[in-house]
Amino acid sequence: MPDGGPEKRGSVRRAARRLTPAGAETRDEVVAEEVAVALVYNGISHAVMMATPCDIEDFARGFTLTEHIVDKPSEIFDIEAEPMGRGIEVQLRIAGQRMAALQERRRTLAGRTGCGLCGVDSLDAALRPVPATRSTAAVSRAAIVRAMAALPPEQHINRENGATHAAGWATLDGTLLAVREDVGRHNALDKLAGALAKLDLEGRGGFVVVTSRCSYEMVQKAAAIDAAAIAAVSAPTSLAIETAEQAGLALVAFVRDNRLTVYAHGERIEA
Repeated sequence: MPDGGPEKRGSVRRAARRLTPAGAETRDEVVAEEVAVALVYNGISHAVMMATPCDIEDFARGFTLTEHIVDKPSEIFDIEAEPMGRGIEVQLRIAGQRMAALQERRRTLAGRTGCGLCGVDSLDAALRPVPATRSTAAVSRAAIVRAMAALPPEQHINRENGATHAAGWATLDGTLLAVREDVGRHNALDKLAGALAKLDLEGRGGFVVVTSRCSYEMVQKAAAIDAAAIAAVSAPTSLAIETAEQAGLALVAFVRDNRLTVYAHGERIEA
């Protein structure tokens, strides 16, 4: 069974009014919870992201790794999350040399759900080369199909509210080891990255499956955790394909009904 993390908090109830040809009715609806999450490094605010308030320590750890604020989990000394007003503040203590590098590009950001690039202020910075994945493993079509089919039963929050994405880590035979959810697809992948680091699963051959389209940022984050491939249920973007080619990462999309389409490094996908 995949590691699902601690008890989930991701849905809230809100009153709504449904209108149909037969008339109107008041309903008690379950909706996805979304709050502001402030990431504070060594006492200095770096980013404010909109996210689902579950697995917040995984999110902070994963964001710190996939955004290359630190090079390895051991450079994160402490993570403490606490409610603050209408959101959550996460205090991270990181290695001094990493903090010095961060201060050079530090800014307070407002990250909207599912879009935006964090910590960049120019086209060159936004489109900087993505470090290549260290994985050289091949992945079979059957393993990708198996992992994607196993993902929906692990989407416990989405089953309640129908509004959250999921990212999962699968072994090369398609067995899911960890799944994380969030209203933002990037956030879900960051949470997964944090979970892998915490569970000490980094470096073990595997690939990422996601319940969303595949954008540049998704490829960049998958490469950062040394995935062999990223497989998406929906479409890729042109920049995602270019970035996957550059990063040595197989990119697979439209994984549905026992079929898939390979867009990058097809030699890494076995029929």
